[in-house]
Amino acid sequence: MDTNLKTIWGIPIWLLRIVVLVLLCLLWEWSTIRNPSLRVFVGQPSGILSFLWNGLFVDAKLWHHGFWSIIATLISFALGSFAGVATGMLFAMSPRVEVFFQPILIALNSLPRIALAPLFLLWFGLGIGSKIALAFSLTFFIVLDSTVAGMRSVNPDHVTLARTLGASPATIFKKITLVSALPTIFTGLRLGMIYALLGVIGSEIIASEQGLGQYLSFLAGVFNTDGVFAVLLLLAILGSAIGYLMSQIEARLLRWK
Repeated sequence: MDTNLKTIWGIPIWLLRIVVLVLLCLLWEWSTIRNPSLRVFVGQPSGILSFLWNGLFVDAKLWHHGFWSIIATLISFALGSFAGVATGMLFAMSPRVEVFFQPILIALNSLPRIALAPLFLLWFGLGIGSKIALAFSLTFFIVLDSTVAGMRSVNPDHVTLARTLGASPATIFKKITLVSALPTIFTGLRLGMIYALLGVIGSEIIASEQGLGQYLSFLAGVFNTDGVFAVLLLLAILGSAIGYLMSQIEARLLRWK
C-alpha cells in the first residue's frame, strides 16, 4: 500500500473524508428527526454542535474543565516521561540493576490502573494529585519500555568501531547509543502523551472536582446525551491534536533520519 497516496479516483482524500462525515451526520440528524426518542440514546448532531458552541463561547464550561484536564496531562506526561527515560537509560547502562528491578516493575505494570484509582484518591484526594498519579503510572511504563528497546537496538558494530577509534564511553553514549535510540524513544513518548490524557480522564470519571472526565460523568448522570457526545468529540479532537503535535516535534528533531 502506498503510504503517500493522497487521492482516490482523482479526488483528494481529505475531501472524501469530509464528504463521508457530512453524509453520516446528515443521516444521523434525519434519523433523530424521524424518531425523536433516539436522541436519548445517540443524541443529535445539531444538539451536539449547539452544546459545543455554548460550552466554548457562551458559558465557557468546556474551557474551564478542559484547562484542568490539560494541565494534569502535561504534568503527568512530563514526570512520567522523565522518570521512564532516566530509568530506561539506567537499565541499559547497568543490566544488573534491570535484572534486580524487572520482576517488581512487571508486577506493578500488570496491575489494572482503574483498580488502583481508589487508592490514588485516598492518598492524593480529589484534586489534581490523584489524576497525575494515575496518568503517571501509565506513561512511565510505556516510555520505559520504549527507552530500553531503543537502547538495545543500537548496532554493536558501531559501538565497537567507536571504541577502536578511541571514543570515550560518554561520547559513545551521546553520539551513538542515544542518537540510535531516539526514534524508538519518541514512539514511546507519543504513546505516553495519549495515555497520560486517558489516565487523567479516567481518574476524573471515577471521582474529581473538575475536568472533562468529571463533566462527562455528570452529563451522563443527568442523561444529557448531546453533552456526552460533545465532550467525547472534544476529547477525540484533543487526542488527535496531541498526536499530530508529537509527530511534528519528532519529525523536526529527527530530520537526520
